[in-house]
Amino acid sequence: MAKNKEAGDDRRVGAVRKRSQITNKLTGTWTKRDDKSGKFLDVKADAKPFKGVRKKPGKAAAAKKPAAKKALAKKAVKRVVKKAPARKAAKRR
Repeated sequence: MAKNKEAGDDRRVGAVRKRSQITNKLTGTWTKRDDKSGKFLDVKADAKPFKGVRKKPGKAAAAKKPAAKKALAKKAVKRVVKKAPARKAAKRR
């Protein structure tokens, strides 16, 4: 049968509040971030994520969504720019 932990056993139950973590694309490590101020708090030494801290999707995860693919396809279409007609040279007096 499950029971509640005793107070003062230095264990957290549940997620860490007001924190998130994102991956650094260059180093492959996880960076912990404060949601309120936006400051970076800590960086993991290894490639494993922080325990109990929620993960925020990066730009790479957002690009996998179908709506994002459609937006990228629209941008990829080559746009034709019409040039203004050439002006006639002004006669000098």
